[in-house]
Amino acid sequence: MTRSISAGPWDPTGTSPALTTTRERAKWHGDRLFRLLAAAAGSTIVIAIALIAAFLLIRAVPSLRANHANFFTSAEFNTSDPARLAFGIRDLLMVTVLSSVTALALAVPVAVGIAVFLTQYVPARLSRPFGGIVDLLAAVPSIIFGLWGIFVLAPNLEPVAEFLNRHLDWLFLFKRGNVSLAGGGTIFTAGIVLSVMILPIITSVSREVFRQTPRRHIEAALALGATKWEVVRMTVLPYGRSGVIAASMLGLGRALGETVAVLVILRSGAHPGHWSLFDGGYTFASKIASAASEFSAPLPTGAYISAGFALFVLTFVVNAAARTIAGGKVNG
Repeated sequence: MTRSISAGPWDPTGTSPALTTTRERAKWHGDRLFRLLAAAAGSTIVIAIALIAAFLLIRAVPSLRANHANFFTSAEFNTSDPARLAFGIRDLLMVTVLSSVTALALAVPVAVGIAVFLTQYVPARLSRPFGGIVDLLAAVPSIIFGLWGIFVLAPNLEPVAEFLNRHLDWLFLFKRGNVSLAGGGTIFTAGIVLSVMILPIITSVSREVFRQTPRRHIEAALALGATKWEVVRMTVLPYGRSGVIAASMLGLGRALGETVAVLVILRSGAHPGHWSLFDGGYTFASKIASAASEFSAPLPTGAYISAGFALFVLTFVVNAAARTIAGGKVNG
C-alpha cells in the first residue's frame, strides 16, 4: 500500500506531533514545579532566620525598656529584682570576642598546616586515615572538652600564664585579670580549649578546598622548577584562600556559640574585665545557660533574651563580613 501524500512528512520515530507537544508541556510543568519547590526550600532558611530575629526582638523590648543601666556599656547584669533591672553586655561581649578570636588565631594556622600536609605531602593511602583521626575531634562532646580543659590543661597552663603576665604585662592582653591565675579559669584557657574544638571544622573544609586545586596549576609550577613549598605558596594557598576564610568563619561561629565547655572553664570575676586574656567572666552563651533554670518571670527572662539577640546580631555581622571578604578575594 502506498503512503498518502496528505499524511504529511514521514516521522522515523513514529511519534505524533500531538504526543510530542504533550511531552514538552509535561516537561515544562515539571521544571516549573521543581523550580518552585527549590525556591521554597531555599527560602525556608531566610524565613527561619527572620522568625528567630523577630521572636528575640519582641521578647527583648519590654526588658530593654525597663532596664536601668546602659545595655551596651554597663558591666552589671542584675536581674534578681524584676522591678529594677540593670543589665549590660560590655563584659559579655569582651569575654566572647576575646575567647573566640584567641581560638581562631590559634586554630587557623594549625588547621591550614594540617590540611596542606594531608593534601600535598602525605601519600594518598595515608591521607584519609589521618584526616579521619582529625575529624574524630568533632565527635567529642563539649562537656568532655570542658572537663579536660579545667582539670588537665589549666594546671599545666598556669606556668605559661605566669610567664606571659610577668614579661608582657605592658600589653593589655596579658595584664593581671579579675581572677587568679591559679586554677586556670581564664579566657586564656577557654580560648585554647575552643581552638581545639574548632580545629576539625577548619581542617576538614580547608582540606577539601586544597584538594580541588587544578592539577595543571601544580604541574605548571613544578615545570618551572618550583619547590614543593613554592608550589603550595603559589598555587594551593591562593586557590583555597576563600575556602579557608569560609572555614574560619564556620569555626568562629562555633566558638561564639559554645556554651558548656566555656561555662565549665571560666570563673566569674569579682570586678569588670579589662580586655585581658587573664580575665574571667561569662560569654553570651554561657551567661544565658547559667541562668536557664531561673527563666520564670518575663522581664528577667527578657534580659537574657536581649543578650541572646546581641549574640545573634554579632554572629550575623561576622558571617556577612566573612562572605564579603571571601567574595572579594575570589573576584580579585
